[in-house]
Amino acid sequence: MGTKVCGFLFGGVLFLTIIAFIGCSTVPVTGRKQFTGLISPSEETQLGLTSFDQLKKETRISHDPAANSLVQKVGKRIASVAELPNAQWEFVVFESKEANAFCLPGGKVGIYTGILPITKDEAGLATVIGHEVSHAVARHGAERMSEAIALQTVGQVSGAIVQEKYGVNPQTFGVAYGAVTTVGRELPHSRKQESEADHIGLVYMARAGYDPAAAVAFWQRFSDYNKKAGGNAGPAFLRTHPVDDVRIEQLKQWLPEAKSQYHPH
Repeated sequence: MGTKVCGFLFGGVLFLTIIAFIGCSTVPVTGRKQFTGLISPSEETQLGLTSFDQLKKETRISHDPAANSLVQKVGKRIASVAELPNAQWEFVVFESKEANAFCLPGGKVGIYTGILPITKDEAGLATVIGHEVSHAVARHGAERMSEAIALQTVGQVSGAIVQEKYGVNPQTFGVAYGAVTTVGRELPHSRKQESEADHIGLVYMARAGYDPAAAVAFWQRFSDYNKKAGGNAGPAFLRTHPVDDVRIEQLKQWLPEAKSQYHPH
């Protein structure tokens, strides 16, 4: 493709960056401006509730009393400090060897049993739940969906223009546009959201009465787990999450802020 066509590719990335900078809402704690205008809070919440109900039908739910009691206790403490109006909080433990957790819009939190040996204790679990709840509070799902819609629109308009002016096949342009926007915008933005959830989650766990320093210890344990499981493979620029070493260093930088809001229960 020629230089002018490449300009359209990078123009799409620039367009989304400008939109995100202008923003239409502000993320709690970090104060970042974000673009969520194409998905309303009610639409986002309904998507979360529907997805969670479906997941509960398809995934085995754990009935371990100890695990459920711990998740409910920590979850409620984190929820009590989270800035998510009208949240329908629900904390469910799912049977899975996967070391993971999630929070869907509306306050639906899922914890996989595979991550509990790594969380180790209440504070470790507070690190995980604080992070996941932060995704919902920061409306990261709505932000991703809004940007995806905007990117698709820019791609369609640009594809039509380059076909008319330069005779480029729209499908060929679409493949190139998708690759550029993925590496140039979507993946870096995903990593930024993950870092933001780490930041907000650290503050939330401190506000909930958990020592934020425990977050660093958890991520060090998770890093060790990742190394053994081969989870750190692949170049950093193609990852959806920051590499573990980066996360740990960022958490250390945010610790003073979180410590200032820490009051042990």
